[in-house]
Amino acid sequence: MKQFIENLPKAELHLHIEGSFEPQLMFEIAKRNNIAIPYNSIKEIEDAYKFSCLQDFLNIYYQGAGVLIKEQDFYDLTYSYFKKCALQNVRHAEIMFDPQTHTERGVSFETVINGISKACADAKNNLGISSLLIMSFLRHLSEESAFETLAQSIPFKHKIKAVGLDSSEQGNPPSKFKNVFEASVKEGYIPLAHAGEEGGADYVWEAIDILKIKRIDHGNNAIHDDNLVKEIIKRDIALTVCPLSNTALKVVDDLKKHPLKKMMELGLKVTINSDDPAYFGGQVTKNYLDIQAALNLSKNEIYQLARNSFQYSLLDENKKKKYISELDAYFF
Repeated sequence: MKQFIENLPKAELHLHIEGSFEPQLMFEIAKRNNIAIPYNSIKEIEDAYKFSCLQDFLNIYYQGAGVLIKEQDFYDLTYSYFKKCALQNVRHAEIMFDPQTHTERGVSFETVINGISKACADAKNNLGISSLLIMSFLRHLSEESAFETLAQSIPFKHKIKAVGLDSSEQGNPPSKFKNVFEASVKEGYIPLAHAGEEGGADYVWEAIDILKIKRIDHGNNAIHDDNLVKEIIKRDIALTVCPLSNTALKVVDDLKKHPLKKMMELGLKVTINSDDPAYFGGQVTKNYLDIQAALNLSKNEIYQLARNSFQYSLLDENKKKKYISELDAYFF
């Protein structure tokens, strides 16, 4: 099973590039940019990566992102992630980035997008990994701030496929961002959003009804509402589930109690992803391995999860078919 999962062609659809920031690279970039961080060693950073809730994690996540200043920093961060993808047979990645985390610190939108997108181009050429970018709005900030980010993105629209919604979920419902999502769709961006991680099923309803999202990031709490489950299936909306993130942030207290298998049995289209792998103890393959062991998933179920990752990506139909053919050749 381990070998089967490791060599399995797969896509990752829920990955925050700032959350892939490994302690060693953080230390290197902080030193290069002469930025003081409150840790004296890589081990101290690793020890700080233990959280009791989403907010604990976000506090250190934003602190870590503070060392990213130059285009080269964003390039190094992103290309480091792709090198890990290559080792796991991740064939396609859909990468979320948080412009406001950086523009609020005086780093230009252009610096962020250029560094990330150059790494994407090099990953395609050097590693054979395709990728798309998802620009996430920070939900703890105002809709007005999201509108400013949308305006900043327009000159770089050709580099961005979708908009997302992340950060502190509680008290920041999807409806808060109704207008900026409407404006984003008019600009040609595909709407996605985190919903139902810490927020309840009502947040998922808002995300699909008000924001009209095409994919649900997390969505764990959707299963507590039978009508919502039926609606998600009817609309053929996939969920990007992140098992190790859920246990790290205490959304689920034990992987053996994770709702992923139940979601699949209900007919929901589920994918497996790492979310913020540097902080949550594992890249996407480890998420597959650990959830398989915890829930005793069969090879058929693992195949279905990988197939969903291509089928519900934002790629065009021809590229989806190409990757699914590659997966089928591996599996069958």
